[in-house]
Amino acid sequence: MEIINVAETIVGIVLILFGILAIHTKELIHSVIYLSLMSMLAVLSFVFMRAPDVAITEAVIGSGLVTAIFVFTLLSTKRQVKE
Repeated sequence: MEIINVAETIVGIVLILFGILAIHTKELIHSVIYLSLMSMLAVLSFVFMRAPDVAITEAVIGSGLVTAIFVFTLLSTKRQVKE
């Protein structure tokens, strides 16, 4: 059981780290990648909490669908270059 507690702590710390990186990064695509990684770590966290139905829902909607919508939106908008 002690190995599980260490793994949960590491996942929690990395989850917070990716959240901070997603907020403070300048590139929008990097922010989307960090948010996607946060969502995948949330899936792992839900598995540790023995909530497989929530983990599957988060994996499908949070990691897959939301990330695809963010990337599609970023690719479909035009970026203005400041002179």
